[in-house]
Amino acid sequence: MRIKFLGAAREVTGSKHLIITEQGKKILLDCGMYQGKGLETADLNKKLGFDPPEIDHLILTHAHIDHSGLIPYIYKLGFRGSVICTNATRDLCAIMLADSGHIQEYDTHTFNKKRAQRGQPPVEPLYTKADAIACMELFIGIAYDRKLRIDDNVNVKFTNTGHMLGSGVANIAIKDKGEIKRIAYTGDIGRPTNRILKSPQIFPQTDILITEATYGDRLHSTTKEAEETLLKVVNETCVVKSGKLVIPSFSVGRTQEIVYSLNNLYNDRLLPKIPVYVDSPLAVNATNVFRMHPECFNNDVMEVMETDPDPFGFNTLHYITSHQNSKKLNTIKKPIIIISASGMMEAGRVKHHLANTISDSRNTILAVGYCAPATLGARILRGEPSVSIHGNRYLVQADIQRIDSFSGHGDYKEMTEFLKFQDFNKIKQTFLVHGDFDVQQNYKNHLQSEGLENITIPAIGEEFEV
Repeated sequence: MRIKFLGAAREVTGSKHLIITEQGKKILLDCGMYQGKGLETADLNKKLGFDPPEIDHLILTHAHIDHSGLIPYIYKLGFRGSVICTNATRDLCAIMLADSGHIQEYDTHTFNKKRAQRGQPPVEPLYTKADAIACMELFIGIAYDRKLRIDDNVNVKFTNTGHMLGSGVANIAIKDKGEIKRIAYTGDIGRPTNRILKSPQIFPQTDILITEATYGDRLHSTTKEAEETLLKVVNETCVVKSGKLVIPSFSVGRTQEIVYSLNNLYNDRLLPKIPVYVDSPLAVNATNVFRMHPECFNNDVMEVMETDPDPFGFNTLHYITSHQNSKKLNTIKKPIIIISASGMMEAGRVKHHLANTISDSRNTILAVGYCAPATLGARILRGEPSVSIHGNRYLVQADIQRIDSFSGHGDYKEMTEFLKFQDFNKIKQTFLVHGDFDVQQNYKNHLQSEGLENITIPAIGEEFEV
C-alpha cells in the first residue's frame, strides 16, 4: 500500500492525499482547493497529480473549501466514485460548493472582460455552479461512529474532531498483504473548548497517522479571554471612537462562533446597542445548516437553547444577502459591526468594506483566524502602510487587531493532547501535513519530545510505502 501527498504538503491549503491499495484501489483523502497563493493559485488547482476517473472513493474529513473545493472540478473531469463524509459535511458541501462554483463563474467573467480588452481569447472557469450541484449525487453521508464498509478490503468510520460542523477523523482500515492496516487522517483538529461544537473525541488506535500542523508553533488564549477581547474591541471602536468594526471571517464555522459569542454578550446585556450585520449569503445559508444539526452542539449551547431558541440571532443582528443591501452598509455613517467573508480578506464582499473603512483611524479591522502569507489579510496584519484593494491603493490607518483563539484549529498543545488519545508506541509512521514548513518542523520537534517517533514531513508529490 502506498500514500502519495498531492496537496497541503509543507503548506496550508489544497489538502489531497492519495492511498493506493494492494488491490489497486485508489482512495483520495480530501480534495481541497489551493487558496491565497496569488497568481499561482489557478495553475496549482489544475495540477491534480492523479486522473479523476481512476479514483474509486473520496473520503472527506470536512467541508472547508481547502479540503473539499476541487470535488466539482474532478467531477467535471470524469470522477464518478463515491464521496464519503458525515451527514453535516454533506449538507454544508451542498451550499459551499455551489457558492464556490458561482465565485468561479463570476471571477472568470470579470477576468475575461480584461482579456477581451487586450484582444485575448476567453478562459473557462475551473468549474461552474452546475458542476457543483451535479457532484452532490456522489455524496454518501454517515453518522459519527458508524462504520461504513466500502468494499471487502476497506472500511471507514468518522470520529468528531470539533473543528467545524461535521468534521471528523477518517479512521480507515485496509486489508493489505493479509493483515489489517489502520490509517487515521485527522483532517483539521479543533479546540477542546469550542464555543458551539462538542469537544474532539477519542479516536481508535492507528498504525499510520496523518495529521495537521497549522498552529504547530503557537498557543491560543482561552475562549473567555477571546470574548473579553472581542467586547473590548467593540467598545473601543464603536462606543469610544464612534467607528466601524469590520470582522473578516470565513462564512462557515468562524462566523457562527462570532455570532454566538455576540449573542451571549447580548443575552448578558454587555453588548452595546450597535447594529451587527452578517454580510454573506453563504454565511446565512450555513447558519441554517447549523440549526439543522443540534446533535453536533456541546452542552453549553444546548443549555443556552433552553431559554434562547436561536443562539445565532438577536434583536440588533441582521443577515444580509442581496448586493444592494450590502452596498448600503458602506453609506451608513454611525457605528456598526460588519462580519463578512472572506477570512483571509482575499475575495468576497469584505474587500469592499475594507476599502471603505481601512483609511479611517476611527475604524478597526479585527482578524479572527489564519491568513496565508500571500493574502491581503497577511499583508494588513504585517503592518504594511498601504495595500491594494480592487486595483486601488489605500493607506492603512484603521486600528488592526487580531484574536487567534477564534480559530477552529487547535494550538500545538491542544493538538498534542488530542493525539495523546493514541498509544504513541503503536504508531508506526506519522505524517505531518497542512502547515507551513518551519511551523511543521517546530511541531515535529515538540511531538518527538512527547514520545512520538518516526515523523515525516512529506513534500508535494512525495510517495511512501506503508
